[in-house]
Amino acid sequence: MTRFAFELACTDGRARRGSFRTPHGSVETPAFMPVGTAGAVKGVTPGELRVCGAEIVLGNTYHLYLRPGHELVGELGGLQRFMNWEGPILTDSGGFQVFSMEGLRRIDENGAQFTSHIDGSRHLLTPEKSMEIQAALGSDIAMVLDECPPWPAERDAIEAAVDRSTRWARRSLESYDGPGVVFGIVQGGTHPELRERSARALQEIGFPGYAIGGVSVGEPEEAIPRIVGFTADLLPADRPRYLMGVGRPLDMLEAVARGVDMFDCVMPTRNARNGTLFTSTGRINIKRAEYRADGGPLDASCPCETCTSYSRAYLRHLFVSNEIMASRLNTIHNLTYYLRFMARVRQAIEVGEFERFHRECAEDARAWT
Repeated sequence: MTRFAFELACTDGRARRGSFRTPHGSVETPAFMPVGTAGAVKGVTPGELRVCGAEIVLGNTYHLYLRPGHELVGELGGLQRFMNWEGPILTDSGGFQVFSMEGLRRIDENGAQFTSHIDGSRHLLTPEKSMEIQAALGSDIAMVLDECPPWPAERDAIEAAVDRSTRWARRSLESYDGPGVVFGIVQGGTHPELRERSARALQEIGFPGYAIGGVSVGEPEEAIPRIVGFTADLLPADRPRYLMGVGRPLDMLEAVARGVDMFDCVMPTRNARNGTLFTSTGRINIKRAEYRADGGPLDASCPCETCTSYSRAYLRHLFVSNEIMASRLNTIHNLTYYLRFMARVRQAIEVGEFERFHRECAEDARAWT
């Protein structure tokens, strides 16, 4: 079977409806990828993920490298077998986690030296090492190692990061020997000329898909749609476009309107564990006293197990009692909400109603932010 193939089925304005095939199955786009940091999406089983509507999950290279170790995962048959997930897996490069460890890492042309947050041991993450880890994990989509500057940063520093990321991207692709494919990552901060420079250089190297990196790292919110739209327009139409780490529903919708196909974010699972739940009438905090005697469902329009089997009063009771079941039921609902939302986005594009859907969601921003 081919390692990867992307098909663009239709467009509605700049919004795109498509799918891609991997050795472990197909994914409909636009797609949301739940984050399984340590080889598990917190609080739910792989079977429950499928029921929620997930087709692909994201694994974290940095964490899986440190524990249990990529060699062990490889020896046990790869990440799919290790976590009992039969579908496609995308793994990040580990770079974002390393580069966010201010004071615990040092970057040079070779790679990034860092101190483990687990035991204080020292490690060197190079493009080649990142590819070795992801190959052992058996990723369907591996991401190149790139340098993601924080915001704000001087233009010279961002330019240097773009050029280094391009060199690392070439090294990543040339060294990769895994079962999947490798995506490039466009950097450049808020500078259009640097974004264009990065995108052009990556396309000269040639990747089956491209990610938009360095977004939502502290820059003004109003700049994000502009950066995303400008960068997406630089990327080839016949390759998927992945916006990394942006996950508020309305932000994803704005990105789809600008031609983005793939998303990931910890927001639905992290918020679930904190008691913040997404519903068709807006976000609610389930620990509020107003839900103490509320016998109604969390969201009457949601078909998930949480909404069809349990009341808001019960969910509040579980949360304030610190029961593990609270995290599980809340996560099932939030993931179902996100994945159904993306299914509605795909349907709107298919029938040529995306502009109307986009407008209605934006007007009722309370339910989508």
